[in-house]
Amino acid sequence: MSGLPSLRAVILMVAAVLVVTAAAGGVVVILGDDLVKTANEPVRRKPTQRPQQPSPRLDQLVPTAAPIKEPVKDFGQGGPGVTATPPRVLAIAAGAVPKSTRFALSALKHVQKVAVVDAGAVKVAGTALNLLAVDPAEFRSWTPQPVADQPAVWSALARGELVADAGAMRRFGMILGGMYQVDGGPRLRVAASATLGLMGVDGLVSADLGRSLGFAPGVAVLLHGKAGKISESGVRKVLGKGSQVVMLDAAHRTPKQQKPQATVNVGRPGSYLDLYKAAATRCPGLSWTVLAAIGQVESSHGRNNGPSSAGALGPMQFMPATWKHYGVDGDGDGKADIWSPYDAVPGAANYLCANGAGQGGEKLRKAIWFYNHSWDYVNKVMGIANAYARTYA
Repeated sequence: MSGLPSLRAVILMVAAVLVVTAAAGGVVVILGDDLVKTANEPVRRKPTQRPQQPSPRLDQLVPTAAPIKEPVKDFGQGGPGVTATPPRVLAIAAGAVPKSTRFALSALKHVQKVAVVDAGAVKVAGTALNLLAVDPAEFRSWTPQPVADQPAVWSALARGELVADAGAMRRFGMILGGMYQVDGGPRLRVAASATLGLMGVDGLVSADLGRSLGFAPGVAVLLHGKAGKISESGVRKVLGKGSQVVMLDAAHRTPKQQKPQATVNVGRPGSYLDLYKAAATRCPGLSWTVLAAIGQVESSHGRNNGPSSAGALGPMQFMPATWKHYGVDGDGDGKADIWSPYDAVPGAANYLCANGAGQGGEKLRKAIWFYNHSWDYVNKVMGIANAYARTYA
């Protein structure tokens, strides 16, 4: 663990000298006449004003939808074609590693494979994330076998989404499926979390996205070979002054240490609680409790999806015309499905945000009124939202 601070320092140092060229990101909202037309939509129900304590617990309620399909590229299910050759050494060079240095590294005793990728740091709400930018097809074998065997991880990278290290997810409180604003850059969806086994690295993005973020090209070096045998001093000598080297196979070098078991989670939050929290990240300032309250009123969290008497559909009870403008593909399966909670809940956040919900106060109340044109409905939603806030404080 002593190598971790210096590795982070070098990645941040490399990133600091780069000019980040990514344009500021955000969600583009289509504002046609639909916002006006929704004012004429029928009230779907006449709720009472009495707030109620929602049940069951959201962290125990699992959303249901069709299995994820891979729209960008079928990476396959692993097997004999994908043999994991995890890195034993991770190094950050002072500059781009030339071919001659790569050949010298490959000639070191016990080194069997060498890879060089881009690296850099981004900030999300002021918190630095150290990332590698990789080609999904080429980098797949450099991860633990359970990760290499999961096609959704590599399709997510191909879509330009973030695959976060499982440890970083815990440290930074990130939510699977959440949207996070890069300071001065785009918004990134956390499409998967996995045990990457790369000390000091918080996640992976695609090589194309890394270039757009201004990452340092060709500075991160990974070496695979016989566990516990590659010489640290030999790697340092080849890479030269200013390089930082982290031995990733410490468990093999110190018999008492245990190798961490690889885990991978992809695509979708595992509970309605996480789904509401992830969807709320699409609208800064919007509390997840409001989305949860609307989900409770509209369908009891997917248990009564309609159609309603007014023609509203799905777990968040969208009118089809409204969904056409504000529905989103929340789980990256290639379609915006009004019936899927993984699309409908982020779609609700999108719609509320377009009506000013992120500003709070009366703007929030008015945005909820646009959702279903009844002030009794607004009061009921706010009452349930307050109950959720108390329950999950």
